[in-house]
Amino acid sequence: MTSIFQRALGSDFARLHPQLQRRFSVGVDSGRGCVGSGVMERIWHGGAFVRPFLLVGGRRNVLLPRTGRDVPFTIENYPYLDSYGRETVTFVRTFEMAGGPRRFDATMIYDSGSGRVVDYLGSHQHIATGLEFEVDDRGALVIRSGGQRFLEGPLNCRIPPVVSGTAVVRESYDDEAERFRIAVTVSNHRFGPLFGYWGSFTARYVDVAGTAVPANVKPRREEARH
Repeated sequence: MTSIFQRALGSDFARLHPQLQRRFSVGVDSGRGCVGSGVMERIWHGGAFVRPFLLVGGRRNVLLPRTGRDVPFTIENYPYLDSYGRETVTFVRTFEMAGGPRRFDATMIYDSGSGRVVDYLGSHQHIATGLEFEVDDRGALVIRSGGQRFLEGPLNCRIPPVVSGTAVVRESYDDEAERFRIAVTVSNHRFGPLFGYWGSFTARYVDVAGTAVPANVKPRREEARH
C-alpha cells in the first residue's frame, strides 16, 4: 500500500523532488518514520488581536503563542494504525523557545471518500481540516488547509471563517545546502496574516516496523469524525 501522501497526490507524487518523495513515503507498510532536526529562522505573529487565540490554542498544542528567531526545532513523522484502524502519520513539531519547549501537534489520515488527507490538530484532535496537496513547478510540496470543524463531546460544528485560519505550507529541498526548507503562513480572510514560521532541517529515517511508536507523539484523544 502507498503512503497517505502518495494516495492524495496520485501521479503528481512522481513530480516531487526525490528527497521529498522519500520523506513523504513514510507509512505503515514502508515501516519507516522520519525525524527532522533544524532551526526556524523566524516565528512571527500578526497584530495584538491574535494573541488571545494563540494563548488558547497553545494549551492544546494547536498554535504557538510565542515568537522567536533562530529557534531549534524537531519534527516527528511516525506512521501507525489508530484505534479506528486508520493509517495515521504524526506531525509533531517541538520548538525550543525561551521559557521552555512548545509543541504544535497534528495527526493526518487519508479519507478515501473525499480523496483528501484530513489533518487533526492538537493534543486532543479537537479541530479537523481537509488538506489540498499540490506539487509546484520546482518540485516542492504545497499544502493548503480548507474549512475547519470543532469536535468535542456531542459537538461537531463548522468553525466560522471569522475565527479560523487558513494555512499554506510549502516544503522544498535545497540541493546545495542538503536541507529541507519549510515555510508556513496562517491567515484569516478578514484580519490577514495571523502567524507563521520558516526555517530548514535535515532528516533521518527510523525503522518502525515491529517497533512501538513513541507514546508522547500520539494524541491523548482520537476522533472518528471529520
